[in-house]
Amino acid sequence: MKNYVQPGNTITLTAPYAVASGDGLLVGSIFGVAAGMAALGEPVETALTGVFDITKVGSQAWTVGAKVYWDDTNKRSTTVATDNTLVGVATEAVASGAGDTIGRVRLNATF
Repeated sequence: MKNYVQPGNTITLTAPYAVASGDGLLVGSIFGVAAGMAALGEPVETALTGVFDITKVGSQAWTVGAKVYWDDTNKRSTTVATDNTLVGVATEAVASGAGDTIGRVRLNATF
């Protein structure tokens, strides 16, 4: 196809804030995980699909298959839908301890 550009599993976005490799970022309605470091306004290669361990709200239990949202204000994932962007589903259960701040998420390539 002469109009094919790329698979779209990763794209280059402009960092909306400083990010490190593995940080979640939301640009408009596009959520992804930074593949490297970038300062605010710099380009960053961003993964849109796959399974990632990302920061989550502590003291929040997750079940396998639970919808996961991105809280862009606090820069972490949550199961609370209100005012947040759907980014994927939990692929592992996570306990509700205050120190349970990483969740495994399959990204749904939101747009």
